Amino acid sequence: MALFEEKLDEDQNKWIEWFDGASNVLGHGVGEVLVSLDNQCIPFIARLGFNCTNNMAEYETCALAVQTAIDFNVKLLKVYEDSALVIHQLRGEWETRDHKLIPYQAYIKELAGFFDEISFHHVPREENQMADAFSTLASMFQLTPHGDLPYIEFRCRGRPAHCCLVEKERDGKPWYFDIKRYVESKEYPPEASDNNKRTLRRLAAGFFMSGSILYKRNHDMLLRYVNAKEAKNMLGRSMRALLVHTLMGTPWLERS
Repeated sequence: MALFEEKLDEDQNKWIEWFDGASNVLGHGVGEVLVSLDNQCIPFIARLGFNCTNNMAEYETCALAVQTAIDFNVKLLKVYEDSALVIHQLRGEWETRDHKLIPYQAYIKELAGFFDEISFHHVPREENQMADAFSTLASMFQLTPHGDLPYIEFRCRGRPAHCCLVEKERDGKPWYFDIKRYVESKEYPPEASDNNKRTLRRLAAGFFMSGSILYKRNHDMLLRYVNAKEAKNMLGRSMRALLVHTLMGTPWLERS
């Protein structure tokens, strides 16, 4: 597939990537087009298997697009997208305030370290039609367990791309430690910047303490936050209870 008849001199030594995300009542889709140095077009599409907002879908698409370029060992890359919010935030021109997007931004910035040069550019929607078409196709296509289309490979991603950025806390504290401390005593982490403080206040707004336990309000339920040791113990108790009821042939329902 050929996408351009000619390229600017400044782009002769750079790969180019176009991407777009689509969200509708049927689901969320990812579309990206990687253009090689010899002007060949390599398209990719994926369907997101988890609920997300429109902006999350755009960031998810960007993350997967950059990952694709890394897989092709690209070192010089120009990235184009029609979402002004994503592009301006990645370029540091706009502040990222949505706590759902902050992990994506951090993850993409980490991926940028694999390139000698990478730049992000905003284009009008009408100039991003190919990526838009692929993302729309992926969002509307319903996967079946029978593999009806053997000539097209669809990959269903069950979790956000930035999950691999989550690492074990070096100091042994859970990831929500700063949130819990702020809810308890309105205390900020040492050397926290003004932006970090604003982010922490936004994150902590939906949390509350009951005794020493941290909870978060989520629609019609409460989510309890536990550290790794507590989670392991709870999982062990649940598995033992399930095993006992399975052997006894009695119904079992885990309640927390």
